[in-house]
Amino acid sequence: MDDQLVSRLLEIEKTYDDTEAELAEPELLADHDRYAQVSKRYSDLKVIVTGFHDLLAADQDAREAFELAEAETDDEMVRELRELGEERGREVERLTAHLRLSLVPKDPNDDKDVIIEVRAAAGGDEAAIWAGDLKRMYERYAERRAYATEPMDSSENEAGGFSRVTFAVKGEGAFSRFKYEAGVHRVQRVPKTESQGRVHTSTATVAVMPEVEAVEVDIDFNDVKVDVFRSSGPGGQSVNTTDSAVRLTYIPTGLVVICQDEKSQLQNKEKAFRVLRARLYQQQLEAQQAEQASSRRSQIGSGGRSEKIRTYNYKDNRVTDHRIGLTIKQLPQILEGDLDSFVDALTAEETAARLAGGD
Repeated sequence: MDDQLVSRLLEIEKTYDDTEAELAEPELLADHDRYAQVSKRYSDLKVIVTGFHDLLAADQDAREAFELAEAETDDEMVRELRELGEERGREVERLTAHLRLSLVPKDPNDDKDVIIEVRAAAGGDEAAIWAGDLKRMYERYAERRAYATEPMDSSENEAGGFSRVTFAVKGEGAFSRFKYEAGVHRVQRVPKTESQGRVHTSTATVAVMPEVEAVEVDIDFNDVKVDVFRSSGPGGQSVNTTDSAVRLTYIPTGLVVICQDEKSQLQNKEKAFRVLRARLYQQQLEAQQAEQASSRRSQIGSGGRSEKIRTYNYKDNRVTDHRIGLTIKQLPQILEGDLDSFVDALTAEETAARLAGGD
């Protein structure tokens, strides 16, 4: 076995034992947030420690089988012992590879819920319709993963799409599955309004932000200007007779968040603060990762047609992810939320980069 790997696993086992002892402390139960954090750490470490014990057992079995084979005189027994040693040796290799992978640093936000913003970019009404198509695609994907979706805010377009739409996706590992969708999505198709049958190229931008608790982002309420107004639908017509819509302006940066989908001003305000926290947290991440190509701002860019992470071509029935050069000719299925092929490939790419020390 790899001595360096074993040494690292022994350190983790020590941390696991310390965490188990910490869970037994009576005062920990009184601190709900801390108890949840320690319990999560304990569960994560337990998986690794259990795998480590399985590895040690397999390695011992393999060595003992080969040692017994060396001392055995019966040919049939020698063969059986060597087969057992080889089988347990393969298990050692499998467990070693699995444990190496489990030690790759995880994105700390992977287990979080997400807030997704889809905005029409280049292409006018067709871009707004495309933004609506992307929203539907993500809702279908969430359904496939048994995640719950929650509308946050939207601004509908008269053509039937959205100039912007914001919604939350809730479920274990939601951020880990949706984070690769951040960026410019380009569509090439003949719009329904196109009488000459010409192919148009339009884009929409997608932002994916981990949803964070209030304790993770400290907002001074004196820094937030709160305005209320009547919500409105496409073309500006009133959809509510009370001042239920809420606009938050974060004074230090000028960041503006609007929520108007709920009939209750209180509900809109609560959702607006959730979005504000997510955006501020995302800005903190961007500041920390300013020089990494994976930051949200560099992915989204200006929304121009030439900037894209993925292209959806209706004529050729293909979807291409430009980051990894993967093309899948199943456009209808993908628009129905069959995104796992892309997400799995992007996850593997990120894991490989982390294993190589590239991230």
